[in-house]
Amino acid sequence: MGPVRLYGRYTAASMRAQMAYPAAFAMMTLGAFLITIVEFIGVWALFRRFGSVAGWKLGEVALFYGLASVTFAIADAITRGFDVFGPVFVKTGGFDRLLVRPRSLVLQLLGYELRMTRIGRFAQGGLVFGIGMALTGIRFGPYGAAVLAFAMAGGVALFSGLFIAQATLSFWTVEGLEVANVLTYGGEAAAEYPLNVYASWFRDFLTFMIPIGCVSYLPMLAAMGRADPLGSPMWLAPLSPLAGFAFLGASLFIWRFGVRHYASGGG
Repeated sequence: MGPVRLYGRYTAASMRAQMAYPAAFAMMTLGAFLITIVEFIGVWALFRRFGSVAGWKLGEVALFYGLASVTFAIADAITRGFDVFGPVFVKTGGFDRLLVRPRSLVLQLLGYELRMTRIGRFAQGGLVFGIGMALTGIRFGPYGAAVLAFAMAGGVALFSGLFIAQATLSFWTVEGLEVANVLTYGGEAAAEYPLNVYASWFRDFLTFMIPIGCVSYLPMLAAMGRADPLGSPMWLAPLSPLAGFAFLGASLFIWRFGVRHYASGGG
């Protein structure tokens, strides 16, 4: 059985298990939607009070917010195995079982669980994005839609890389450091706003260290047809999501280093 077909089997089994309790699934999905909607209400309150932030209106920020939420929801849904890697696999010794199976470790962890409840967060992001389009009057043509689709793919790669890097820490810390959540969930929060609202050192961090700006800010500007207030060359903006794939590649390289130095666990 090929890897794609096997992953399909994994995800189908995960979906059946979650749908075995439809009421619980519905409540968790609705809860994810409502919690994230409340977060955006806070953003709305901020703009209602101040009108604009660093020259950006609510509708424009809603576009960044929606793109980040949708992208993160997809990555969070497919990387559950890496998110719980420390306590579920390393601490219990369960990772040893994965090692003796003749399949890719990454494939097995991706197939651990497809978190269908993230549909709630995905729907919230899509709703906020639609609100942004309504408020700004922007309509994305084929070029803009293609840039945004590429940005989503690069963003999923980037956030997946962050979850993989977080899991890699578990080879040395048993349970992933909570500080890693600053980069995963905190990174998603940072992507919800344009880069120029942040201090210069933080902008550099979000561009060159954890290239969140390359999968959200720059491609969104390109899709909107706007110049970068920070002066970035806009001809690079449509290609900037490639940084997300590069980050994923680096995370997988570090992951393989961690696997080679794994000394078994359990207890």
